Amino acid sequence: MIKKMIADQIRSFAGSGKPPTDFLTPINDPGLFGPGSMAWKIHGDFVSMMIGGISALILQAQHPAALAGVWDHSSFREDLRGRLKRTAYFIAATTYGGKQMAMTAINRVKSIHSHLHGMLPNGKPYRVSDPHLLYWVHLTEITSFLKSYETHKGGRLSREMKDQYIAEMSIIARSLGCELKNQDGHDRIAMTYNQALEDIRSYRIELEYSERTQAVIELIENAPSEPQLYAFNKLIIKAGFNNLPDWVYPLLKRKAPSESERYLLDTAIQAIAVPIRWALNDGVYTHAQRRIKSGAAGED
Repeated sequence: MIKKMIADQIRSFAGSGKPPTDFLTPINDPGLFGPGSMAWKIHGDFVSMMIGGISALILQAQHPAALAGVWDHSSFREDLRGRLKRTAYFIAATTYGGKQMAMTAINRVKSIHSHLHGMLPNGKPYRVSDPHLLYWVHLTEITSFLKSYETHKGGRLSREMKDQYIAEMSIIARSLGCELKNQDGHDRIAMTYNQALEDIRSYRIELEYSERTQAVIELIENAPSEPQLYAFNKLIIKAGFNNLPDWVYPLLKRKAPSESERYLLDTAIQAIAVPIRWALNDGVYTHAQRRIKSGAAGED
């Protein structure tokens, strides 16, 4: 009873809203990655993924063209929680769903992106499907998720594990239409952790802290919440800001958190994560595992 109550309250904040039973079929279908992947490992922790997701949103808001796409064509200012839930479902479907579920989610996003375009405040045109913008969004997500997982769940990951995750997630980027080439014609989508860090830093010259950016930051910091989730939400949002790369804070006109501030917040996150992980231990990750195990049992 208590477990279900906690799970329902947490999922109401940013859960996908889809029943986990959808992930039980097709039997033995590993999807795009499978149970041995780093994607399954890292995306399986709700707490660190929420924190990483907040970081990614903050970073994405620094790019005027990436922000324009959601500013002009999304209801996120009126329904931030709805956007979080749609993003959560996309990650769940592409990570833990069978191949058909994953590709359906990807193709739906591609179809929506293909129709969205507009003008920036400075008069320059933009297209949401622009591979350069898609790559920025991709980089902010994968680096934020990795850093958050290391800080709040898995501890220090080996370079090989990080590289594996980056390479796996490149499948999603390419499937969404993020095809970029170097001058020599070679694919330039990051396949290693070092390359991902180098590529995200290459966007710094394009970033700005505009009035729109400030509005998004204020919206994130003051996101509405039920009374029983207020403290949890505030901790998650604060941890999202702490999860940012150090070079972002001057752009946001903020001081980087001190080591003591990080320690105190990380300790608080670890404390609240215990009951949340206990309550959410039968979600899409577990159901996807059952899908694979059911198939293996049927082969015996």
